[in-house]
Amino acid sequence: MNDANSKASTRDSSSSWDDEDDGISLSELAGAILGQWKIILAGSVLAGAAGLGAASLMKPVFTARTVVMPPQQQQSSAAAALGSLGALAGLAGGGIKSPVDQYIALMQSATVSDRLIDRFKLMEVYEEEFRSVARKTLLTKAIITAGKKDGLIVVEVDDHDPKRAADIANAYVDELRLMTNTLAVSEAQQRRRFFEQQLEVTKKRLTEAQVALQESGFSAGVLRAEPKAAADGYARLRAEVTAAEVRLQTMRRTLADSAPEMQQQQAQLEALRSELAKLEQREAAPSSKDAGYIGRYRDYKYQETLFDLYAKQFELARLDESREGGLIQVVDVATAPDRKSKPKRAMYALGAAVLAGLLLSVRAVVIGLRARRPL
Repeated sequence: MNDANSKASTRDSSSSWDDEDDGISLSELAGAILGQWKIILAGSVLAGAAGLGAASLMKPVFTARTVVMPPQQQQSSAAAALGSLGALAGLAGGGIKSPVDQYIALMQSATVSDRLIDRFKLMEVYEEEFRSVARKTLLTKAIITAGKKDGLIVVEVDDHDPKRAADIANAYVDELRLMTNTLAVSEAQQRRRFFEQQLEVTKKRLTEAQVALQESGFSAGVLRAEPKAAADGYARLRAEVTAAEVRLQTMRRTLADSAPEMQQQQAQLEALRSELAKLEQREAAPSSKDAGYIGRYRDYKYQETLFDLYAKQFELARLDESREGGLIQVVDVATAPDRKSKPKRAMYALGAAVLAGLLLSVRAVVIGLRARRPL
């Protein structure tokens, strides 16, 4: 009997304990908060006023904005004509990234940053001792973005001085023009620079081959052993082999050996080499005297053909470059802003008021629970 009463008493005590530990209802939370609504309201108002005052004491920040339209690269008739020149077509233009991304990278480069730091004495303005830190500070204050739809480049610069903010934003455009004039950025510029270098090397080799041919003298037997048509065909085929080899080396910089483009170019090179080997085997062995003259004549014709091909490519690249113009057009010039962009006093006041209200509400709930369930 006593055991039964003891078990019943335990169940009643456990049930009473569970009732006390039930979850807190929304009405209890609301009651705890409403019980101290005056304190919560007053605290929020005071916090908002403090945030407004703190924002008013901060130095104003002005944002200058300039919009730039980069040079537009497009397929021109001169570039389309490259396909008629055989293996040299597209030799120096593979793997080029988006031009807008390249222009943004140039504007964010250390070279441009250093020039702006020196020009506007930003190490003194930012009160930085080290140039590397000043660069990072400048990159945080100068936001450069590209529009996904229109492709325009937007430069926004924050500074406490509105005139300096506008000057720095416009200086970014000046530095971009300077960089594009000294570097080969566009596809046409890269092709022009590449074929200009190849043209100089080939011109030197052509002169050396011409001197060697003149020193070897003239052989009457060469007219029978090496007709002009055969020599021209051999020289052109050898030039195509060289062009294919150079193109393969260029593609290896950006593509893996297993890429379909690499395999196709390798197959083309092997076919040209095989054709060249067959042509050399079909020719009858001339006399030693004629062989020397024929070899020099072949080398001269090869360099001459290669020079002609590179010269055509160089002129086409110059034509494409002139049509691009390398023109960086400014859509909106940065002017000194007449209103500050930061700090936003309303946002500071609202944020401080909301944060204070949340903290005071939590405090009210905790106090209400302690009053309901004292320890």
